[in-house]
Formats: sequence, structure tokens, C-alpha cells
Amino acid sequence: MKPLLDEEKIKETSEFYEQIHRTEMDYLAYWQENTLWQWEFWVSVLFSVVPWVIWFVFRKRGSEARLLLAGLFVILIASLLDFLGVVFGIWHYSGKALPIIPSYVPWDFTLLPVTVMFWLQIKPKSNPFLKAVIFAAISAFIGEYLFEWLGLYTPKEWRSIYSFPIYIVIYLIADRISRTGAFKPLDEN
Repeated sequence: MKPLLDEEKIKETSEFYEQIHRTEMDYLAYWQENTLWQWEFWVSVLFSVVPWVIWFVFRKRGSEARLLLAGLFVILIASLLDFLGVVFGIWHYSGKALPIIPSYVPWDFTLLPVTVMFWLQIKPKSNPFLKAVIFAAISAFIGEYLFEWLGLYTPKEWRSIYSFPIYIVIYLIADRISRTGAFKPLDEN
């Protein structure tokens, strides 16, 4: 079957993907030699697993579905934004637990969503904007700087102050999702 798209465009696109594939294979070899089983690998693994274990133990029973839905939203948005930042060369990561994903799995899939889920269940009737500002300040001005100090995160064209309003919006949307009428409300018991 002949594709509708011009075959020359398909060939040119294929060449770009071949370059990307070669670069990914080079990075995989680098990762296996210089990251796998090193301290930064284990730190990334711990950051990926431990917060979920803590959340599982201390989660608000009966509210798991609403919290996980809000957490899933955070994972999706954080991963998308992180992917775009890496692709556009705004920042990059070292010491990754998985070399095949351009984003930093512990930050996008664990630290941000688990922190948001904890913030949502703690004093759920508190002012969400105030909680969002505190969450954003901790994430942008402590979390990002900590990861930069560890050498796991290297901003190129990015400043933590840019992240601050993004984290506020992410938290506020997650808060709104967690308050959907489809779930039993969070209580302060």
C-alpha cells in the first residue's frame, strides 16, 4: 500500500529517527557504564519507591481513589512538561533510574504526585491557594535546588522562579480534581 504522505518526507523523517535512536543507544551504553549501580542510581531508585511506601502506610483510608486521581493528573502534567523541557534543551538529568525516559521518574512519578496527595489529605478544608503556594515554594525553591546540588538536575535555560507558578497551577487543579462530587469528601478526622 502506498502511503498518502510524500515518500521523500517519510525518508527524511526516518533519518531523524535513526539519529535519535543512535543517540539513545549511545546514552544507554553511557548509563550502563557510569550510572547503573552507582550512588546516584540508588538515590533515584529510593526517591522512586520510598515515598509511595510512605503514602501507602499513611494515606487517608477511604479517599484513595480521589487522591490517586489527583496524583495521576500530577504525573501526567509533570511528565509532559518535563519531557518538553528535556526535548527543548531547557534542562537535563543525570543519575536516572531508567535511561529510556527523558524525564526524571522520581520527580514526575513519585515526589510531586505523592507530595500533592499528602497535601490534599492534610487539613483538606484549609485554603487551597495557600497550600498551593507552600507546595510550590517547597518544590521550586527547595526541591529543585536540592536536586541541582546533588547533580541530578541541570537547568540550562530555566530558573526555579519559572517553576513556582506552574507548581501552584498544578496543585490547584489537583485540588479541584480531588474535590469532585464523584467521591466521598475528605474529612479532617
